[in-house]
Amino acid sequence: MKKRVLFLCVGNSARSQMGEALLRHQAGEHFEVYSAGTAPEDVDPRAIEALDKQGVSTAGLYSKPIEVFAEQEFDFVITLCNKAHRECQPLAGVHELIAWDFADPKTRPCPRPFETTLRELGERIKMFALVQTRELHRSL
Repeated sequence: MKKRVLFLCVGNSARSQMGEALLRHQAGEHFEVYSAGTAPEDVDPRAIEALDKQGVSTAGLYSKPIEVFAEQEFDFVITLCNKAHRECQPLAGVHELIAWDFADPKTRPCPRPFETTLRELGERIKMFALVQTRELHRSL
């Protein structure tokens, strides 16, 4: 059975969208992946562009509020910024809450901030997927 993962940030416009797409791309056979925001905004086209450049599917990505998932169970909720972690109301069906803090690419002062954030998220997600799939195989 697939583990359910929800990526959460404030706007659900970049980081959480990237997280959703990356985990699906890297290990979608092991995870059902979703994203949401505590104060959702439109998906930033620069996030979609960065994903497209890396060959990661952006099909089905759209911004949604955390309330959409209030009654659902998740094995993992991964917050992608401290603000979302502070604002995250405890969801009833969350087995593990993980806090990661990534700079918002919209305000990040570096060259190619969306590509940089995507690369950093990709590395963290790859490690997360590796650890979780190893544990899954051990339990079988």
